[in-house]
Amino acid sequence: MGLRIGVDIGGSFADFAVLDEADRTIRTLKVFSRPDDPGSEVLAGMKQLTERYGIEPSDVAYFTHGTTVGVNAVVQRKGLKLGLITTKHFEDVLEIARLKIPDMYHLKSKRPAPLITRDRVVGVVERMAADGTVETPVDEASVLAAAKALQAAGCEGVVVSLLHSYRNPAHELQVKELIQGALPGMFVSCSHEVWPIIREYERTLTAVIGGYVQPRVSHYLTSLQAALSKSGVGVDLKVTKSNGGVMSAEYGKNNCVQMILSGTASGVIGAAYVSQQCGVKRCMSLDIGGTTADMALIIDGEPQYATGEYIGDFQIHIPSVSVSSVGDGGGSIAWVDRFGVLKVGPDSAGSNPGPVCYGRGGTQPTITDAFAVLGVIGNAELGYNAVKVDVQAARDAIAPLAEKLGKDLLATAEAIVNVSVSSMYAGVSRIISRFGVDPREFTLMPFGGAGPMMACYLARALNVGQLLVPTTPGVLSALGGLIADLKNDFVKTTYYDLTEDTTRALQKEMHLLEAQAREWLSAEGGDPDKASIQVSADMRYRGQSFEIDTPLKPDWLRDGDMREVSAAFHTEHRRLYGHSDEAAPLQVVALRLVITSHTPKPQLREIERAKDASIPSRAVEVWLDGALRSVPMYRRADLLAGHTFDGPAIVAQDDCTTTVLPGYNVHVDAYGNLEIKSVDQAGA
Repeated sequence: MGLRIGVDIGGSFADFAVLDEADRTIRTLKVFSRPDDPGSEVLAGMKQLTERYGIEPSDVAYFTHGTTVGVNAVVQRKGLKLGLITTKHFEDVLEIARLKIPDMYHLKSKRPAPLITRDRVVGVVERMAADGTVETPVDEASVLAAAKALQAAGCEGVVVSLLHSYRNPAHELQVKELIQGALPGMFVSCSHEVWPIIREYERTLTAVIGGYVQPRVSHYLTSLQAALSKSGVGVDLKVTKSNGGVMSAEYGKNNCVQMILSGTASGVIGAAYVSQQCGVKRCMSLDIGGTTADMALIIDGEPQYATGEYIGDFQIHIPSVSVSSVGDGGGSIAWVDRFGVLKVGPDSAGSNPGPVCYGRGGTQPTITDAFAVLGVIGNAELGYNAVKVDVQAARDAIAPLAEKLGKDLLATAEAIVNVSVSSMYAGVSRIISRFGVDPREFTLMPFGGAGPMMACYLARALNVGQLLVPTTPGVLSALGGLIADLKNDFVKTTYYDLTEDTTRALQKEMHLLEAQAREWLSAEGGDPDKASIQVSADMRYRGQSFEIDTPLKPDWLRDGDMREVSAAFHTEHRRLYGHSDEAAPLQVVALRLVITSHTPKPQLREIERAKDASIPSRAVEVWLDGALRSVPMYRRADLLAGHTFDGPAIVAQDDCTTTVLPGYNVHVDAYGNLEIKSVDQAGA
């Protein structure tokens, strides 16, 4: 038995959660992240864990890490300068996309500029047929000419995405070898290596996003491994994945696309754990860090999964926890455009220099600075004493915006908050419309350093009547990574008609996927004999344009029971669309397999029950809803089970600050979570 440590490194802070395997207790910590010196935050954190809790590096038996470095690079468009090589005449694949406008209700809305501009896309002479046979061999001269053109354009890396490489990757591998021979040291990525799915745009876009962040993430993980070794921790580093699982750092270096939503998925896993322990049936998680706000749905304690999640402006077509990300976090910068309109994000002040009020050299006003001006923060210790909030510096930073807008300082600060909440509202709308749910039926669970500070504003906009703030919301993502299971997804494009003639072929594909999965798990240190396996198939009626991911039992495919496979699809089609056609021919476009090895989980413990009424530590002046109010401030550590109080109020703790708006009241549950309800719902 030893200590299991989970670390989530965001744009502003590195969060630590430590689980003692002997007594299942959890200890937490926050330190500033260091994007300029990756890994140094781990050294600083391990040192402080020793000083604060007496934790020695030699006691660590497991170390896992989640990061937002990948998603932040895409959201802020600060990734690698890439070139793209396609099959000749398919150079416009990123420009054409799916011929959809971003906002169907806004005829003048424009699609975002691709991560690779058209002048850095080159077609080469080759052609692979849909069945994997070679129609036109690779013309080496065209590949070498493409490599020369991309080098002249200043490309730092190349993505190769050729027609039908999901079926036969030989041409992509040949092109990669030619480029590496012509341009030694050049980073080259092939789409079939990233995620071998059918459809050119989806596969190409996923490969581009992976290549856009790959060298940066790979360097980051290498630096983190070195720091971990230097700190005295002798275990291998694990990294959280977009699908809510974990993998080794070495595997992650070559599969960065699998951890693009690493930090955000960790938060959802942590929120799912808390909702499960507390019996919350329908939960909407809200994770607000330094750069982004991320939303997800959790039903009956289980996160919702999907492909095609948005990373900033783009969809990524790998299996992941269904999260909607927008560019508004606590460090997002507020600015006024040339038309005099107030904007917030997507650029972030990050950790260094960070918000102006942190006193680390920041000069541009952020959402956090707005809350400092409003009086919400700056009245208590924050970030485990790592932060000393300079309210006057925040006021000085926001003053120029107020002058441009013609508003007073407090009204401008409140406007910054309202603009960011509007952006979050749009993000929530995407996810609730996808799943067809009513947000009023959900409990909002805010976490992350800025989540509880902003959650009441969003809940009011959504007409959500109940919130649940966990005991350590500022480090919940670190806890999520700590309890995440060893997990990986595998896919094989089949494109078979579901007939007796294809039964043996599907059985063979299933066998190969399962062998590949068990081999991966064994290499990652898991026990294949104790693993759980989930299987599904992308299926459709012949002639349909898109597929339905249909859950299957592995034995159906192993035994060749195609009747059960067919029945499962008809049932799923009927559930989604209200009808099915059992006489229509079916197609299996792809097989999917998920292998999981489970990790130990902590148990929430009940806290001491209150015998007396809750007493605030002091009153503070806060600007809320257009008025300056004297608001009670409570210290989270003083609140016991059964305590109640009404908003407006502020709750301060080491890792975050909770804002309780007028019209809400608070009850502390048996585990120490804050149950915040609107007065209307509480009285119902």
